[in-house]
Amino acid sequence: MESTVEEAINEWHASVNDGDLDRSSKAVGDPVVVLGPKGAGPITPEQFAQWVARSGIRLVPRSWHPISERLMVVEEDATWPESQAPTRVATVFRVTGDKVSAALRLPDLRSALELAHICREMAATE
Repeated sequence: MESTVEEAINEWHASVNDGDLDRSSKAVGDPVVVLGPKGAGPITPEQFAQWVARSGIRLVPRSWHPISERLMVVEEDATWPESQAPTRVATVFRVTGDKVSAALRLPDLRSALELAHICREMAATE
């Protein structure tokens, strides 16, 4: 049986990979915090859906790394419309309720795990 965290992240992946803008906007919190090569910060679900449309990205999960009750790192193979081959990346996901409230994409698993552990420690000291 999947946890709520896994269900929310699976829904996020399915909506992004299908390019379903309405479904993508419903898979994330308001706001959703993002991190990627073009910047970081909170965005609205509508802005997230616009990113899905612009990027054309597909992210295929390869390994799952639970960090806490709400944090998960997922190593993924990323492709874009202009990609010749997949690029391995990793995303730190935070789930609030049944929605992804943060998706922080990093260039490799090690970087994502380091960031996730920092986030976990910050949350533990609030």
